[in-house]
Amino acid sequence: MAASPSVTQRTFEQAAWNRVLVVHAHVERELSVALQRRHAIGLSEFRSLEHLHGSENSELRMQDLAEKVGLNQSSVTRLVGRLETAGFAYKDLCPSDKRGVYAVITDEGRRRYEAARATYAEVLSSALDALAADPELGPTVHSLRSPQA
Repeated sequence: MAASPSVTQRTFEQAAWNRVLVVHAHVERELSVALQRRHAIGLSEFRSLEHLHGSENSELRMQDLAEKVGLNQSSVTRLVGRLETAGFAYKDLCPSDKRGVYAVITDEGRRRYEAARATYAEVLSSALDALAADPELGPTVHSLRSPQA
């Protein structure tokens, strides 16, 4: 039977995880604000367009998209509804299984994603640069940027 981690090990793991969460929250906030201001899309919308853009045939089953963006089924349905209203995606039925619903990126969605992609990369890098200068969070950021990570 494997030995359980010591109290010291658990404390270290919790502290490390808390630093990851602080970095994550800061970066997500920066990305969200920039994407909304510059491109009028939310972070979940951007990530959905990114997955649709990169998928084979520019489409994903709704359940696969939900997994990729970390949402439950009803949340991804609302998300795709917003993308549909904006003209960035549409829902399509699977021809072989009428219960299967796909999200499909439109040309307008592809253009919006392409325009927002540079902002995402720029803000991500800038946010990580700012956190790398923090003595407590710097090692976490450097670890995330390491090629072995």
